[in-house]
Amino acid sequence: MKVMQQPLSVGAGSMSEVTSVLLLLLLLLLFTTWCRINPSHVPGPFFFAGLGPLLSYGRFIWTGIGTASNYYNNKYGSIVRVWINGEETLILSRSSAVYHVLRSTHYTARFGSKKGLQCIGMEGRGIIFNSDVLLWRKVRTYFSKALTGPGLQSTVQICVSSTSKHLDNLQKMTDPSKHVDALNLLRLVVVDISNRLFLRVPLNEKDLLVKIHHYFETWQTVLIKPDIFFKIGWLYNKHKRAAQELQDVMESLLETKRRIINESEKLDGDLDFATELIFAQSVGELSADNVRQCVLEMVIAAPDTLSISLFFMLMLLKQNPDVELKIVEEMNSVLGETGESVDYQSLKVLESFINESLRFHPVVDFTMRKALKDDNIEGTEIKKGTNIILNIGLMHKTEFFQKPKEFNLMNFDKTVPSRFFQPFGCGPRSCVGKHIAMVMMKAILVTLLSRYTVCPRRGCTLSSIRQTNNLSQQPVEDEHSLAMRFIPRIPSGPRSPN
Repeated sequence: MKVMQQPLSVGAGSMSEVTSVLLLLLLLLLFTTWCRINPSHVPGPFFFAGLGPLLSYGRFIWTGIGTASNYYNNKYGSIVRVWINGEETLILSRSSAVYHVLRSTHYTARFGSKKGLQCIGMEGRGIIFNSDVLLWRKVRTYFSKALTGPGLQSTVQICVSSTSKHLDNLQKMTDPSKHVDALNLLRLVVVDISNRLFLRVPLNEKDLLVKIHHYFETWQTVLIKPDIFFKIGWLYNKHKRAAQELQDVMESLLETKRRIINESEKLDGDLDFATELIFAQSVGELSADNVRQCVLEMVIAAPDTLSISLFFMLMLLKQNPDVELKIVEEMNSVLGETGESVDYQSLKVLESFINESLRFHPVVDFTMRKALKDDNIEGTEIKKGTNIILNIGLMHKTEFFQKPKEFNLMNFDKTVPSRFFQPFGCGPRSCVGKHIAMVMMKAILVTLLSRYTVCPRRGCTLSSIRQTNNLSQQPVEDEHSLAMRFIPRIPSGPRSPN
């Protein structure tokens, strides 16, 4: 028996060695084939027989789009190749490359999961993630009209009025420890402003904000998820419900708006955004679904971004009391003792503060695009259909500025060329609300700071509060970190603007 076992043992060992060699050869063949089919000089994680794409996609899913983009740019450089849901994606953070993409008409589409965008109503609708370029251009004209020209003229008065109204009722939001949920206050102010500017219907601000928050969580969750996610009911259904709930609220508000229009004997010459869209639907320019999505996106945009930007600014003010003092002194000199209307263009210190806040700690620090045509970016061939992430937040901290890693108004002592500072983007797909956003931030801050100085809880700073960076940088909301004391200013401070 022993004599018979030896050949079998040798034979088994030989087979094992042959199998190992064959597997190695197969892996080598796969790697060589991939290298020939997908030659690339762009740095990034290795393909490694498909493992690289899975790992890079997993990082985006697990840590969030913004966090993952920063990780790869910091590790591999200003241009990096990764994969999202199996699709080749380039992350760019060099200003010249970012500026090229922003200004080019080759990148007017965005990318994301089709099923995810369908879930939140953005697939082929609205303006934010609508990649139907012809339809996007059509709806953009309605947004542009509402957010520029005559719309800007009434914005200041409405911002001051809404901010003052909520500050007058501050006691109702103050807890026993004399603290106020500052972010919630700012969201209430901003959603009221948005309604008074663009919709003009009675609404429950608090209830609407809850639904906006759930919608935004769904948006972040589904944007780059694989198709299988949408087939797993216990994972997907709650997000589907959250998106549908806000869409139903918007439909109800639009019905109220239609009723107001029908009951009006004469409409004002200054038609609001919702009225313009309803008229466009009545003549077949836009579908009912698109009208609802456009109004939804207009209403949610400011609570999602502008209110959080203002919250970050209040945090930065308390960490930089010298800056707050300069702003208040400037406000005193502009408002004077009469409290007359403010010339916001003359508030240069405030403008530098807003710009530096947007540079140093932005809410949205990247933008997502898709190449519509073949292109070449600084020697890198871009194929049609390639996904692009522009890491603008990282760009702002690596180029041009005197103290790029610090919060310092010195960074805006001189005019900054637009290619180095893009808080709202530029070119054909820039943020259509960039001008009104600046007006709103100035008006809200002047109104608030003329009456109060704010004080976060002891030890609470912008770097200490928990934050996520997926679709945007958001503070993790708990009962302590977002609370601030609102301390009335002494009478010698500037009066509230009219």
